[in-house]
Amino acid sequence: MAEKNPQLVRGLSTAAATSANIIDMVGVGPFITLPLIVTAMGGPQAMLGWILGAVLSLCDGCVWSELGTAYPEAGGSYAYLKHIYGKNGAGKVFAFLYAWQLLLSAPLSIASGCIGFAQYVSWFVPSASKPIVSSHLFHAPIIFSGQTLIAMSACAIALVALYRPVAHVGRIARVTGIVVVATLVAVILVGFTHFSPRLAFSFPAGAFHLDAAFFYGLGAGLLVSAYDYWGYYNACFLGAEVEKPEKTIPRAVLGSIVIVGTLYVLMNISVLGVLPWQSMMALTHDAAARQYTMAAFVQMAFASHPWAHAAASVVVVLIATASLASVFGLLLGYSRIPFAAAQDGNFPGVFGRVHPRFHIPAISLFTLGGIAMLLCLLRLQEVIASLVIIRIVFQFLMQGIAVMTPKHRAERQKQGRFRMPLYPLPALVALGGFIFILFSRQNFAAELKLAGIVAVSGLMVYFVRSRIATRV
Repeated sequence: MAEKNPQLVRGLSTAAATSANIIDMVGVGPFITLPLIVTAMGGPQAMLGWILGAVLSLCDGCVWSELGTAYPEAGGSYAYLKHIYGKNGAGKVFAFLYAWQLLLSAPLSIASGCIGFAQYVSWFVPSASKPIVSSHLFHAPIIFSGQTLIAMSACAIALVALYRPVAHVGRIARVTGIVVVATLVAVILVGFTHFSPRLAFSFPAGAFHLDAAFFYGLGAGLLVSAYDYWGYYNACFLGAEVEKPEKTIPRAVLGSIVIVGTLYVLMNISVLGVLPWQSMMALTHDAAARQYTMAAFVQMAFASHPWAHAAASVVVVLIATASLASVFGLLLGYSRIPFAAAQDGNFPGVFGRVHPRFHIPAISLFTLGGIAMLLCLLRLQEVIASLVIIRIVFQFLMQGIAVMTPKHRAERQKQGRFRMPLYPLPALVALGGFIFILFSRQNFAAELKLAGIVAVSGLMVYFVRSRIATRV
């Protein structure tokens, strides 16, 4: 029977929360961005980008773990900014700005996962990529094709899978998490069974010469690897739905980083030992070929076998499944943020409704899913850098500073809280890493303009809503 005032329930175990992080982290990203990192860093020293990305994620994961156990509520960052910077002061504004930028960044992230899924499915239906209708809206290309329909269907499948009690969602997350890890392991095994150390470690001359070009390349490589690692905090968005958050959140956050980081580094080395880095750099300028980097890698590994194409097709299916799993994970976590803002009176109240039978924020979930489906009409590769910049400015930097404020230092002394080792060193390292990514980019000023536009528009909406609320 439906309840009168339904609430979220704590039904996610540590295994389910860790799986939700892993499927959010992996997706299609690492399989298509390998050539981008190799090109950015100019050779197989790209593995340094993956290693440093893991270190940065672990340091930032300590920040998330501290805040997640101190404020185990729905919405993650929204709750942290609100509590630490003041519920009725700057914290309320910062929390609103975070939720505001999410209306742009979350559907774009979800749509990029859907498009990644569609691109890999198109391996079996090449004609699906041909545009049926194309146009432009505000200089942004809008393309409707068979691939667009596949991408939209991926979002619809994820919505159907999420429209059920959170305990059932947790079981789906565990199964898809196993599939995602199996995909990475399969790629690694293929690479190391056909491994050539000469290819993997053929560094070009001056590869580690610490000049301006090296640091620009490292910054660009770190940005891509950071994008591929992000998602280790998904369990924090589900803070009101995890069991024993004081234990589950740190285990899920730090455990997922260790698992995925290890697999990413091994995958990078194994692929470089089969597919020459010069060939990978050539893929950077061919988006159509780059999306099938892993297929090319498998075909090269099994080049002497008649079933090379069949092996590549199996890997394509696994990667498509990982992409679909990431859409599921993204929608699961992000849908809790507009819900948290609405519960707080900082967003329209309709987003704060809980399904009377399933105990999930169904309206928030379907709204984000609907926006993401519309954004599947766009080509999103060009906006990845801008999305990362927006997320760093409105989330990671503000949280890194928050964890060192006097208010949080008092909170972390309470019993049952996760305390990062060597406090506040991990937070300082995370802040330094994110600032380096920001300022080492040649297009930093242009990308920062978008963050400024989001901030100004968000402040205007916030103060107009506040003015209307005081008059009512």
